[in-house]
Amino acid sequence: MLRWTRQQLGFDPPHQSDTRTVYVANRFPQHGHYIPQRFADNRIISSKYTIWNFVPKNLFEQFRRIANFYFIIIFLVQLMIDTPTSPVTSGLPLFFVITVTAIKQGYEDWLRHNADNEVNGAPVFVVRSGSLVQTRSKNIRVGDIVRVAKDETFPADLVLLSSDRSEGTCHITTASLDGETNLKTHFSVAETSVCQSGSRLESLQAVVECQQPDPDLYSTIGDSSLLIIAVCTTAGVAVYTGMESKMALNYKCKSQKRSAVEKSMNTFLIIYLCILLFEAVLSTILKYAWQAENQWDEPFYNQKTEQEKNSNPFLQILKFISDFLAFLVLYNYIIPISLYVTVEMQKFLGSFFIGWDLDLYHEESDQKAQVNTSDLNEELGQVEYVFTDKTGTLTENEMYFRECSINGIKYQELNGRLVPEGVMEDTLDGSNTGDELLFLKAVALCHTVQISYDQPDSMGGGGDPFSHANGFSSGTMEYYASSPDEKALVEATKRYGPPGTLKVVSAVLGRNIDDHIPLIFPHDPYKLLHVLEFDANRRRMSVILDGEEHPESYAEVERRLGAARTALQHRDERLQEAFAFIERDLQLLGATGVEDRLQDKVQETIEALRLAGIKVWVLTGDKHETAVSVSLSCGHFHRTMNILELLQHYGLCGYVVGLCSSESPRPPRDRLINDDHVIQHGLVVDGASLSLALRQHEKLFMDVCKNCSAVLCCRMAPLQKAKVVHLFKTSPERPITLAIGDGANDVSMIQEAHVGIGIMGKEGRQAVRNSDYAIARFKFLSKLLLVHGHFYYIRIAHLVQYFFYKNVCFITPQFLYQFFCLFSQQTLYDGAYLTLYNIFFTSLPILVYSLFEQLVHPHVLQTKPALYRDISRNSLLSFRTFLYWTLLGFCHAFIFFFGSYALIGEDTSLNGNGQMFGNWTFGTLVYTVMVITVTLQLALETHYWTWMNHFVTWGSITFYFIFSLFYGGIIWPFVQTQDMYFVFVQLLSSGSAWFTIIIIIVTCLFPDMLKKVLYRHLHPTGTQKSQVWGGVWGVGGGPGTVWPGLGCVH
Repeated sequence: MLRWTRQQLGFDPPHQSDTRTVYVANRFPQHGHYIPQRFADNRIISSKYTIWNFVPKNLFEQFRRIANFYFIIIFLVQLMIDTPTSPVTSGLPLFFVITVTAIKQGYEDWLRHNADNEVNGAPVFVVRSGSLVQTRSKNIRVGDIVRVAKDETFPADLVLLSSDRSEGTCHITTASLDGETNLKTHFSVAETSVCQSGSRLESLQAVVECQQPDPDLYSTIGDSSLLIIAVCTTAGVAVYTGMESKMALNYKCKSQKRSAVEKSMNTFLIIYLCILLFEAVLSTILKYAWQAENQWDEPFYNQKTEQEKNSNPFLQILKFISDFLAFLVLYNYIIPISLYVTVEMQKFLGSFFIGWDLDLYHEESDQKAQVNTSDLNEELGQVEYVFTDKTGTLTENEMYFRECSINGIKYQELNGRLVPEGVMEDTLDGSNTGDELLFLKAVALCHTVQISYDQPDSMGGGGDPFSHANGFSSGTMEYYASSPDEKALVEATKRYGPPGTLKVVSAVLGRNIDDHIPLIFPHDPYKLLHVLEFDANRRRMSVILDGEEHPESYAEVERRLGAARTALQHRDERLQEAFAFIERDLQLLGATGVEDRLQDKVQETIEALRLAGIKVWVLTGDKHETAVSVSLSCGHFHRTMNILELLQHYGLCGYVVGLCSSESPRPPRDRLINDDHVIQHGLVVDGASLSLALRQHEKLFMDVCKNCSAVLCCRMAPLQKAKVVHLFKTSPERPITLAIGDGANDVSMIQEAHVGIGIMGKEGRQAVRNSDYAIARFKFLSKLLLVHGHFYYIRIAHLVQYFFYKNVCFITPQFLYQFFCLFSQQTLYDGAYLTLYNIFFTSLPILVYSLFEQLVHPHVLQTKPALYRDISRNSLLSFRTFLYWTLLGFCHAFIFFFGSYALIGEDTSLNGNGQMFGNWTFGTLVYTVMVITVTLQLALETHYWTWMNHFVTWGSITFYFIFSLFYGGIIWPFVQTQDMYFVFVQLLSSGSAWFTIIIIIVTCLFPDMLKKVLYRHLHPTGTQKSQVWGGVWGVGGGPGTVWPGLGCVH
């Protein structure tokens, strides 16, 4: 604990040498002055807080927000100087906001702690004192020998020592890390592969020299291998543990994404802050201007002392600053402190609706929609560009062999047989030609497919070690491949080839390994010498089998490969050179056709997005022909669309210049596309051409793309996908982008976009973990955007506007009141009313509204995607809309104040006993009218009424009356002053006051109601037209009834 504390404080940094030396089983040298290196323990920490730092760290993060920091300054000012309001009026709302936010963030971090504890507390077996000992994962140390059984997850990064296979091999999968579901074969060295018992492992004296922890998954220098999930029982020595493991180093915290609504909210906040400063400065100046007159500066009842008359200028300046701060405190409620906590609660609670939506549930895989971050809910309603992967996102990623070409002849599957095109099945003699056998043999041998089956015990006694491969059944074996198409080809050779078994014996690294692959050809066992793995640069893989034809050339191949694979520097470059030397003068045997079926309703989804005004881009690593074919079949490209192609094989000086250069003799393509309003255009571009276009003609290329209805990018690297998204994300128009994919190669694109969506596919969970939202199928994207996105946006947009409106209504009468009290900083409202206005009296109706509001029925939104255009480009939070709500707030505030003043401003007696209303009665009258009006204003904005809306709307007004009666009807011992005693009762006892309340409320709401009716009938929006259609549907027994012009009752 002491060492960990010193490391955290920076006094005891860990060892920083270029390499690390790991002693197997921690058998350190017993001679000399060896000092063991210090390594991290095996605890995984993804949580943000601890029990010790939660309070200070959370407070620091919360006060980085400008609104919270502003209110803590106001609170401190109230404590330091004599202000017109109590510090409680600012401190209590601030405490409420901070507490609620802390509880929410603490709960989320508690969930992360539970996940960490589940991983760190997982039972593992380590070799200690010559036997297997069960311990917890967090107790593993670097150098421990760990035993991992079949299908278990590796608790740390291990170097393979041995396995339960006699040859010392182990097949592993890394799907949870990099999305690759294929099995990878790892080999132990000959000296350790025989150590299969605990005692032999414990007595092993060995050293592992490897590099320091590195996040690169595919670059490990030394004898270490990253293993994630084993397919056999293995033993390995831990070399990287805990937060130094590959998994932890590749854990990338998603950058904080901010929605367009949040940016607008911050802009509005700055504007209101300017209004606040203006009111405070104006009030301070007017106060001193008023006091320049002797009758107000020194009235007969408040004569100045000699010290006050002879005060020096410095004290006058301090008095001016003090008055300014006092007015700042008096008007500070125009900044809605509870806005942030209400928005966070709305986002957090609203995010559950996505997971609860049964329309987003995929029954076959038993997967429901998942929300990884609730901060971007409203951004789903603002998407303008969708960038999607192809394989596994638009398609099922389930390959099936359909046809092939052998020696120029096309073959198709017919009743489970491979026959030439145009040949009837009954004319075949059932035998394969030499070309067919050679082609099928090449497909059967050139792959990295692994087979999992229940091995019989054939090692203990004699017998054929390949006997279990004969007559295997599909029920006892399963293929594991690096890609679905490779698996489909191997399954095809099993179906079409002659009966028998092709036996492949691997001799990689010079050892005979019983790693046979049961396939189709009766032959002597083939010896697999080397596998030249697939990579994105070569775009191929190949194998080397034992042959006696060219022993001299193989010796050179063995030498080059051995030198390249054991190189400690520039290993990748040397491997590429070796592969290029080997893969030359090859003979073309044929070509295969593998089909990847489209997912259900992909075409309908893309068409719905297009009608909603969303442009869809397909970014894929596939070749041009395959990508175009899929785009046509899924409706991304139409048959009548004019397809423009920008491909590398056209030449850099040809089509690229013709498309992107304005110096071409013909008009630029973007001008031609702009001038053509009849034909839709699509663009196909490959990765190489894209790099050239972005490097030399970025602006013109962007113009061409923006004027195309659909764009397809093929042969794209993962970073190129992210670069395309970033290019549009940062363009002058600043469109909202969405990226969707299912594989690890889509993570960079998903994280770059404003909204990232992961598909729960067959390529691991990397995309899902790094996404903002996760769905099981592409077709669910339609409802996620057109329905949920629409609802989230309109709800939070009205929430933000309404909050600013009701706070303008709240504090403007306080500003107007200063003109009638000589800017003496007298408060219009009681301190309790100041505190509870945003916490209780007006908070719940807008929160419930922001959770349940629906302008139109979800079914209408899905059947009319064009309604999505009505809310695009942040239209509900435009400056025009913001100005309307602000002016509406000022108008209502003026009516509140002067309407009440007209009633009692002329010293009129409104009580039966002749007693007149006082200052607090006047303020309470204004406050009462205000609470009722702002609540009813929200009721007018509500279209979808549920029982909860009714409860909080009328309940808030009722609660205000009940609270005021109790607060002013009892002498509370803990309240210093009893200014409000019997005030509310006195107000309600006046019939004139009731009449004034009703008149003021009607005067405020009637013009806005009239405007809504006129606009609905004279200039209805598409959404308002659809409300009538939705109302007809609702009357027929749907979930709601729409009142044209008013709302919907549930």
